[in-house]
Amino acid sequence: MGALWGKSAERAGGTTNLLLSHLLDTAAVAERIWDDLLAVSTRKLWDGIADGDGRRLFVWLCGVHDCGKATPAFQYQWAPGADAVRAAGLGWHGPTVANPRVKWRHEHAGAYLLKTILPQAGWEETHVSWVWPLVAGHHGVFPHEDRTWPPRSGRGQMQGSGSWPQVQALLLERFSRELGYSDLRAVQPARLPTRAAQLHLSGMVVMADWIASDQKHFKGLDQLALVHMDRARSRAAAAWQKLRLRGGWRDLPEAGSDAFAKRFGHGPRPSQVLVMDAARRMEQPGLLIVEAPMGEGKTKAALLAAEILAARFGADGVFVGMPTQATSDPMFEQVREWLGAVDGDNDLASQVALLHGKRMFNKAWRDLVEGRGSGHPESDFAGVDEYGFCEDDDLFGPEVAAFSERGGSTAARGPAEWFLGAKRGLLCPFVVGTIDQLLFAATRSRHVMLRMAGLAGKVVVLDEVHAADVYMSQFLVEVLRWLGQARVPVVLLSATLAPRQRHALVEAYLAGAASQEELTLDGLPSSPGYPSVTAAWTASDGPGYRIHVDACEGWRDDLPVELTLLPEVIPDRSGAADSEEAQRKADASVTALLRAELAGGGCALVIRNTVGRAQSLYTELCAEYGTDAVLLLHGRIAVGARTDRTERCLKLLGAPGRHDTDALRPKRMIVVATQLAEQSFDVDADLLVTDLAPIDLLLQRIGRLHRHEGRVRPDAHSRPRVYLTGLTDFGLPGGDASVTPSRPPQGVPPRFLAASEAIYERHLLLRTAAMVRETLGAEGAAAGTWAVPGQVPELVASVYGMDEVVPPSWAEDAQAAQAFWETAQRRRTERAEPYLLTRRGEKGGATLAGLHHVSLPGAGRDGGLDAVVRDGAPRVEVVLVAHDGATYRTLSGRALSVNGDVADELVDDVLGGTVRLPSGPASEAAETLCPLPGWLGDPRLRYSRALVLDGDGAGTLGDHHVRYDDALGLTVVLSKTASFGA
Repeated sequence: MGALWGKSAERAGGTTNLLLSHLLDTAAVAERIWDDLLAVSTRKLWDGIADGDGRRLFVWLCGVHDCGKATPAFQYQWAPGADAVRAAGLGWHGPTVANPRVKWRHEHAGAYLLKTILPQAGWEETHVSWVWPLVAGHHGVFPHEDRTWPPRSGRGQMQGSGSWPQVQALLLERFSRELGYSDLRAVQPARLPTRAAQLHLSGMVVMADWIASDQKHFKGLDQLALVHMDRARSRAAAAWQKLRLRGGWRDLPEAGSDAFAKRFGHGPRPSQVLVMDAARRMEQPGLLIVEAPMGEGKTKAALLAAEILAARFGADGVFVGMPTQATSDPMFEQVREWLGAVDGDNDLASQVALLHGKRMFNKAWRDLVEGRGSGHPESDFAGVDEYGFCEDDDLFGPEVAAFSERGGSTAARGPAEWFLGAKRGLLCPFVVGTIDQLLFAATRSRHVMLRMAGLAGKVVVLDEVHAADVYMSQFLVEVLRWLGQARVPVVLLSATLAPRQRHALVEAYLAGAASQEELTLDGLPSSPGYPSVTAAWTASDGPGYRIHVDACEGWRDDLPVELTLLPEVIPDRSGAADSEEAQRKADASVTALLRAELAGGGCALVIRNTVGRAQSLYTELCAEYGTDAVLLLHGRIAVGARTDRTERCLKLLGAPGRHDTDALRPKRMIVVATQLAEQSFDVDADLLVTDLAPIDLLLQRIGRLHRHEGRVRPDAHSRPRVYLTGLTDFGLPGGDASVTPSRPPQGVPPRFLAASEAIYERHLLLRTAAMVRETLGAEGAAAGTWAVPGQVPELVASVYGMDEVVPPSWAEDAQAAQAFWETAQRRRTERAEPYLLTRRGEKGGATLAGLHHVSLPGAGRDGGLDAVVRDGAPRVEVVLVAHDGATYRTLSGRALSVNGDVADELVDDVLGGTVRLPSGPASEAAETLCPLPGWLGDPRLRYSRALVLDGDGAGTLGDHHVRYDDALGLTVVLSKTASFGA
């Protein structure tokens, strides 16, 4: 043991670190993790597994990870260390340092040693079978058991013979005694942990190993007399203090009846009381689904519910997942304000991590992590590769590289620097990010255990759950299974869910909680009203589960929303000329409508399903009203300009109290937007014109209409009205918009925009159109009315249900569309299956062995997983810069150098020119773009693709012409002049 090395001198600050020293260092770090980072619920779980001795078992399992280095397979790989081992009397034959013909990874060797030594020490096979995968997988991949056996070509020399087995057993014995165990047999726990508990623990093993491998804090010890647990504890304590790692709430008192008012400055609405009462009713950690209208206050209710659940079940933090990066940013601020009200003394608000790929665009986040004297937050981790460590399979196998320490002082506030490294963000106690960050934990990706470890011990809150399509839902269902088994409370928010979707989510969570492959609910009670809550948890007094469903009145009365069809000519796909003429007519129709409707003033929102339609209508409206009265929002406007426009829109049309909106609200304004306005866009329009979309998304858009009470509106807009576009009239084959005949009872099915069908599928559009037709009536009524929000659940259930809702004359078309849709849904589901963490038939497994039966390639940084959890071709972002013939300039005109070098004060301006390209050929062409020469040494820009435009904003992208216009945003046109892209 005085010769076995764990870290070479080159990797341990110039002095060899003995293997026992590294094991004890890791164990000492694990003690700090237990004391200062683990949630109460996790500590209770492991105490139950180990009959009250959970801390010591946890520490032993973390520290034993590198026992496989006590083999010739590892010890021969570093010449000085190999010589010392041979001098101590432990030799080998066969492979030499100069000619390593056979390899056996040390994590696989460690699993083999445990499978050999633990049974000899008296361990039961059932316990050995779940412990060895923790060691085999501590470099990110859980192999099949056959990968852990010594290679046959090693001729028995890889694991060692002679005295090797005794030394290996004595190493484990000595390590166990250093932790206070009487012998190795005494380590065996009393009960078996669930697989989710094992996965969480595996993440903690990785965390402890990475910290203990940092040579700045754990320099080598090569004298056995200096190696003991007390010294390791001193080293770990010093490292922990410098790293500033800390947990979250720790012991959180349960929120009292006045908590809501204390947190948010006003009393709760009935629906918010409903949610809090449901959280208090739950006897065990479970799933809480909240369905309520837009603007009802679901987010505040969810945060209070999370606080209640955390206090009752011992969670130490929260993860709040949002559908997009844009919606994550305002939620980041809201969560910080809430935490400041919960416990301002401990500065919990500064411990919130923002987790998405564009977080450095968020000024509040930059200010938080920059702290004192650090100009480049997150760039300090540039020396860490995409897996969070340096890897050299040809020499040592995966080893942890020490991350760079900031020159000068460390950040005074903000999450600990260590959490800013790759794959570590979820380990921060409080996290706000995109739902993708949660879904990554359901993928068979390397180091998935770090992601699950970051979720366990928290309360998980997911907003806008209905936005997950069938592909994403596969990962959502998978992660809910794991969270259910890990006893993680989950709060799901949605305007409304289709009954089948709600049923599937509850079944997944309860199946995981019961550790079953499948669980079929006897029946999920339907809600007696709206807003509603559905709570599900496992029974505390035996097998089975408990379901609680309740509802209440909304905080305001239903609004009678008037629907009117504004049909369009929808040509066939025979030629561009017909499409352009149809678009011109559609723009003229909307312009004429708004001319009449806004004659006396008012603020209108127009939502188009594609960027091209939005740009075309905006141009027409500007000719009518001027640019000051019309605002355009879509995803191909540069991020800086889009942020400014969004802020302007919210300032003029946002919620009362955010600004003096009644005073600022213009007499007449038109906002033309794409789906960006569909969710978490808190504007209040007097009138809505929208392309048809599936019913749930259509209702989301309607939620932007007459959103706030007490608004002073023009008399013509005293009632909310919606005009539906993007489809032909019912019963008119071509949809001649110049006439408005009555709609016959047996009309032909409507025709929809080709782009709308490509995005949403004809099946859902037909069923939604049928609900509109039913509302308008077969007798040709000019308008019909929906009661919002009261009618929302009924409408969504009808469209997504199995009952026939289309008229008989549409039946043949509807059946064909449904068959196509079902086939597409099945294919999308099948496309997701290869990437899910567990395969069908293995979801009830007992151990982690073979979890990575095939590991996903790449997927190091989170960006590499985006294409895994989201279906379809990935979209590419580029940074637009101009070149005037002599130098590069930002999109706003500020000069860079001839190579594009960026001064600190210009970084925001450069990044403000980021634009997302439409999927398809343009994105594929952009893959060939590179950073500017001056960006290659800048960690903030070196991964950014530059799209260079001329002084007029024009450029080329492969075979495409591109142009950026300050008003319209980016246009991408095929060289044959056919435009494309939504």
